[in-house]
Amino acid sequence: MKIALLGYGKMGKVIEKIALERGHEIVLKKGSQNNFEGLLQADIAIDFSLPHVAVENITECLNNNIAVVSGTTGWLEHYNTIVQLCKEKNGSFIYGSNFSLGVNIFFELNAYLAKMMKNLGQYKVSMEEIHHTQKLDAPSGTAITLAEGIINNSNYTNWTLDTPKENEIKIEAKRIGTVPGTHSIFYDSSVDQIEIKHTAHNREGFALGSVVAAEWLIGKKGVFTMKDVLNIK
Repeated sequence: MKIALLGYGKMGKVIEKIALERGHEIVLKKGSQNNFEGLLQADIAIDFSLPHVAVENITECLNNNIAVVSGTTGWLEHYNTIVQLCKEKNGSFIYGSNFSLGVNIFFELNAYLAKMMKNLGQYKVSMEEIHHTQKLDAPSGTAITLAEGIINNSNYTNWTLDTPKENEIKIEAKRIGTVPGTHSIFYDSSVDQIEIKHTAHNREGFALGSVVAAEWLIGKKGVFTMKDVLNIK
């Protein structure tokens, strides 16, 4: 498989390492100053860039019939536009707020717990996410996905970084050192607390998941998620 890396920072370099170990070829390493030269040689592109260039990167791929996997967060106000373009071009696209295989299991656990807790009003839910100081968006895309998983399975209607109103989930976003990513969900009552937590030890889990997603996407048409890749019903 020939891969174009759109974004060649720390994540891009780890993706490159894992892709090469799995027998793939890198035909483009697009950093902040590079153009798209080499993109047309690719079977698929993996985008881990920055929020302000992700839409351009994904659009360029879909316009040139290149399948694309995107793990960049912070651009989702344009997500529906990208989905529409993918359909118009009969393209192939996967977006994931987090490609870690473990995190995607955690998403399902979170949604299931929210469903179990729905009628236990004495418990109030809150969240905490911790990332490295270079992460630009807050809360993280993973935290937003987790919050949406709770909202879709409970009486909560929104999330906030500020003081929560009734039926809002408080998210505390921390930026500390070089932390790859830690996400915690808390259900607090006057007598006890339930906590579920995912801690990433390094970036390799995110990188491996994105390469696995790219391998899965080859030959398919449409808009998919990691639930499709992992066959999670």
